[in-house]
Amino acid sequence: MLTIHAAEQVRYTWDSEPIEDGAVAVQGIRVAAVGTLAELTERFPGARIRRWPGVLGPAHVHEGPLPEAPSPRERVHEVLKRGAVAVLAEYADTPELRAAAQRNDVVVLERARPVAIVDVGRADLAVFDAGGACIATVCAGRLVHRRR
Repeated sequence: MLTIHAAEQVRYTWDSEPIEDGAVAVQGIRVAAVGTLAELTERFPGARIRRWPGVLGPAHVHEGPLPEAPSPRERVHEVLKRGAVAVLAEYADTPELRAAAQRNDVVVLERARPVAIVDVGRADLAVFDAGGACIATVCAGRLVHRRR
């Protein structure tokens, strides 16, 4: 099912100019389109729409040690709750952490890389409020974190 994630602003990169009343259409694990909510609802009638307060942009790379938690699964989930969908290999340094990352579609990278929303690229998105807190994280097209 195609889902449109809409926010007050959408950014291709965190440094790019915002798209006001923007949206990202997600089909499966891929970005289908980026534009205004009006454009995407016209282009994809019948799509499920998720509306988020704040700014939607590319999910982050978590560049430090994974947060402490009782289990590898919970350590990976803590990263997702912070708006990141990738971790560095030097910090995912046990078979258990790598397996937990793989089960959750979290990418393990040898080094940090720039993040961006790219047409037909993997749908890795994050929404942040004005204070910088993560509201929602989409990892490979799946909503994996939503702040209540």
